[in-house]
Amino acid sequence: MGGFSLWHWLIVGIIILLLFGKGRFSDMMGDVAKGLKSFKKGMADDDDKSAAPPRRIEGDRTIDAEPRRTLNPEDRREP
Repeated sequence: MGGFSLWHWLIVGIIILLLFGKGRFSDMMGDVAKGLKSFKKGMADDDDKSAAPPRRIEGDRTIDAEPRRTLNPEDRREP
């Protein structure tokens, strides 16, 4: 009583085929396959782009060697 038998699945399959029709169902599955194919192609293209070394900008500034001194709240003098 807990599961569906083979007859239940056959009836559900027939109802789905009647609702969508044989042509619509195959067209939908073709569109899903095209979408998966383009997704995989996009992921492969993305991997190719990430393999390129990063470009370096010419004329960039050097960072100061000494960090800025920050004041602690205890160092403040009140007038």
